[in-house]
Amino acid sequence: MSAEREALVLLPGFLCDQSYWQDQIDALSNVAECSCAEYGMLDSLPAMAESVLRNAPERFSLAGHSMGGRIALEVYRQAPERVKRLALLNTGATPRAAGVVGEEEERGRRGLLEIAQTQGMRAMALQWIPNMVAPARRSDIALTEAITRMFERKNPQIFEAQMKALLGRPDATTLLGRISCPTLVLTGREDGWSTPAAHQQIASAVPNSRLVLVPKSGHMSTMERPAEVAEAMRSWLEN
Repeated sequence: MSAEREALVLLPGFLCDQSYWQDQIDALSNVAECSCAEYGMLDSLPAMAESVLRNAPERFSLAGHSMGGRIALEVYRQAPERVKRLALLNTGATPRAAGVVGEEEERGRRGLLEIAQTQGMRAMALQWIPNMVAPARRSDIALTEAITRMFERKNPQIFEAQMKALLGRPDATTLLGRISCPTLVLTGREDGWSTPAAHQQIASAVPNSRLVLVPKSGHMSTMERPAEVAEAMRSWLEN
């Protein structure tokens, strides 16, 4: 890695890959040398975090989206001294809710898994994507097709492993107050899955954090509003 550029490890979310971050990788190429994690068939967030740490540089900045944000928190829990900066995008810190709410989440995820198993990953993606992007972008064929193709590169077995990891996600809320590195907390103003209110709570709990709410964006912020997300990340990297 060149001396001038920051080592930046990128953690994709559920069923996502490097293409989710490609616009930011390109936009930040003069300040960051990026690597993107893959989780294989790992089925717990702590195990995914251990894998990230095995493959990461000794010291690095870390950005995670959605499930990747939760993995980023696990990385920080396991090795805070190795993380120079932390970015949490469209994510959360709470465990799965108890009772009816948690049961409802599991039913919804298992319903999508059944579609993936019986009709294919594309059919699952077409069912899922409308809730993941801002309403105005649901008719954006280029965007929705890019997300669909990304999901199609995975398979139902990976879906099931990552689903298990998310359903068993640890409670990271007590960790937030112990994060001491510069932290970016970002979500879309129209993200109904990882809401602005939840991110305001995260940012208020992390001492050295900056909250960014991206306009006209839902859950897939780096693909919906790539320039705005890259600008926020550049400011964070240069902090």
